[in-house]
Amino acid sequence: MAKDNSGKKLVANNKKVFHDFFLEETFEAGISLAGTEVKSLRAGKCSIKEAFIRIENGEVIIYGMHISPYEKGNIFNKDPLRPKKLLLHKKEIQKLLGKIAQQGYTIVPVEVYFKGGLVKVEIALARGKKLYDKRQDIAKKDMKREAERDFKIRNL
Repeated sequence: MAKDNSGKKLVANNKKVFHDFFLEETFEAGISLAGTEVKSLRAGKCSIKEAFIRIENGEVIIYGMHISPYEKGNIFNKDPLRPKKLLLHKKEIQKLLGKIAQQGYTIVPVEVYFKGGLVKVEIALARGKKLYDKRQDIAKKDMKREAERDFKIRNL
């Protein structure tokens, strides 16, 4: 787990989101977990690579977030892939509902981290990228990498 300057201890992040989506707006959400799940998160055993988020009956729920069972949890362990409720303010949920009603918008998890002892999930309102958008991003990265390499060689 990495700790950055804002007091967050990163547990898991989803780098693939930046490749597949344009992130328009981010939200910080709490998450409803059982005790053994929190202990497993403290050990860094979490994956959100396959996770996605839906809004059902006014509640935000994350599916596909894998939290490995806690080794010492025995009968208290929950199903690793069970749907988990995210905690957001009602106004934020209404805003998200209005946006995802538009064509092409979705909600994706970006990272899971501890903030002051509480587990938080950063979620983003995202719009899917087309294949040509991905190719443009790759081309920009390659050009930037080449420029940095040339600059480094000249300054040696």
